[in-house]
Amino acid sequence: MSNSFIKDPGALLDYSWDWSAWLAEVADTISSATVTVPVGLTAVGAPVVADAAVTQRVSGGVVDSAYTLVCQITTAGGLIDERSIYLTVSNR
Repeated sequence: MSNSFIKDPGALLDYSWDWSAWLAEVADTISSATVTVPVGLTAVGAPVVADAAVTQRVSGGVVDSAYTLVCQITTAGGLIDERSIYLTVSNR
């Protein structure tokens, strides 16, 4: 699964982090998740945790700008990890 995407500035889209492989390795589940959205983008609502995935709805962005979304999870066993998604904003 790619972690780099192109987003139109007018689009309202969901971006997801799939933690299933890592969670299977550590035999754990997601207890909580936070998503950090940089200035210039807007997080619409709270992140949604469904099984081993975290999804955040995002809007906005400035054409020809690049952004990094960071998802941090805490597992039921107390482990903490984070992963990034990279967005480039372009008219589509």
